[in-house]
Amino acid sequence: MLDTITSINSAVNNFVWGWPALILLSFTGIFMTCLTRFFQIAHIGHWVKSTIGAIFRDRHVVGHTSDKSISQFQSLCTALAATVGTGNIVGVAGAIMVGGPGAVFWMWIIAFFGMMTNYSENVLGIYYREKSASGEWHGGAMYYLKNGLGAKRGCKTVGAALAVLFSVFCLLASFGIGNMTQINSIAGNMETVFGVPNAVSGVVLMVLAGLVVIGGLKRIASVTEKIVPFMVILYILGSAVILVTNFSQIGAVFSAIFRGAFALKAAGGGAVGYGVKLAIEQGMKRGVFSNEAGLGSSVMVHSCSNVKEPVRQGMWGIFEVFADTLIVCTLTAFSVLSSGLVDLETGVSMEVYQGVSLTAANLVSTVFSIHFGSVGAAFIAIAVMLFAFSTTLGWSHYGSTACTYLFGEKGANVYRVIFVAAVFGGAVMGDNLAWDIADTLNGLMMLPNLIGVLALSPVVYRCTRNYIDRTLRGKPVAPLLNVSDERRD
Repeated sequence: MLDTITSINSAVNNFVWGWPALILLSFTGIFMTCLTRFFQIAHIGHWVKSTIGAIFRDRHVVGHTSDKSISQFQSLCTALAATVGTGNIVGVAGAIMVGGPGAVFWMWIIAFFGMMTNYSENVLGIYYREKSASGEWHGGAMYYLKNGLGAKRGCKTVGAALAVLFSVFCLLASFGIGNMTQINSIAGNMETVFGVPNAVSGVVLMVLAGLVVIGGLKRIASVTEKIVPFMVILYILGSAVILVTNFSQIGAVFSAIFRGAFALKAAGGGAVGYGVKLAIEQGMKRGVFSNEAGLGSSVMVHSCSNVKEPVRQGMWGIFEVFADTLIVCTLTAFSVLSSGLVDLETGVSMEVYQGVSLTAANLVSTVFSIHFGSVGAAFIAIAVMLFAFSTTLGWSHYGSTACTYLFGEKGANVYRVIFVAAVFGGAVMGDNLAWDIADTLNGLMMLPNLIGVLALSPVVYRCTRNYIDRTLRGKPVAPLLNVSDERRD
């Protein structure tokens, strides 16, 4: 049975992650960056001040709401909970082991342009979101595909069909990227470091997930706003210690990254062109797996924010990708590349270290054990557990949103129960298959979402221009806050 699933998944994966899809992903980020006139650079001071800076000076950003919406900070933490996961540790290690150090460069590139893809998704999410009868906001790619693309002349059927496809892919992906891969990584680390059987980890994690997930978004957001800042800061500090310790290696690491990215030397002495292909593929795939820009996933929680201004929530999307990939993933990459476990001249990773076979799952924990002893390995095991578990919580909301769109709120209640039960399956499933399925489902979600972003790019442009004119240039223009404003014009 598993062999059949593996064969089918491999065929689909080769299609959805082929060069056409990677080009579409890159083109969307580049196009939205140019359309907004490099907003992520041109207004870097403003979006930093309006996001992470506002946490310390604006109570509205962090204050809890009495209705069913969540605060901007909670939406960020829940989104980061879903993005800052095993992709930042296991995914980065895997990208380096397969694609060489050059994969890191392409991870940076896809993140830089992905900032504006994520920004655009969030702008559209707020602009086209709907409020349910119970008073809860619902937004995401399915809503801007239906209400945005579907409102264009002759596109009603296309928009509705793509919205359903995205929702189906998201529902399935929540059991892959949001459940199987995360729980599998936790169970693997707990068994390797602490000797806890996978089945035992599965039962414990299933109970913990049930206590949070069944409570819905408000409970998920309440938990993630406590876990995420703690785990990210702690991991950054640990990685920073390694970076400082190996400071003399920074030049060599940068050199290896750029050599690998531009094929000045192919990894392992293989064909130069093939080395570049692997670096680009692994950098892009693992970059998207980590920050999810282009998947249309995090917009589903950003759309539940109490913010009214689409661009303000869009800026949180920029910060989300920046924090996830350009900070956390970069620190992981530098820790690995400066550790001595990767030959910076050939780009080849060691296969065995002190009698232990090195894999993507244990490479980072080995790096930390070199610098911190057994405490380092235990630290990574706990970090993976927190990262992965918080990702599971975040993705449970994404799947719930997709299920609500397809089957209504009663269907979402059934989904949450099934999602919690599936946690046990993730703990005992084979590692490679879980990651491969997650890759495939990522690609399937990406395609309809990017079609929607590109088709609705004029809306993103108008909202951005309107915001800049009002907020930064002081022009007396009426705000564009939702689709009714567009239709009014």
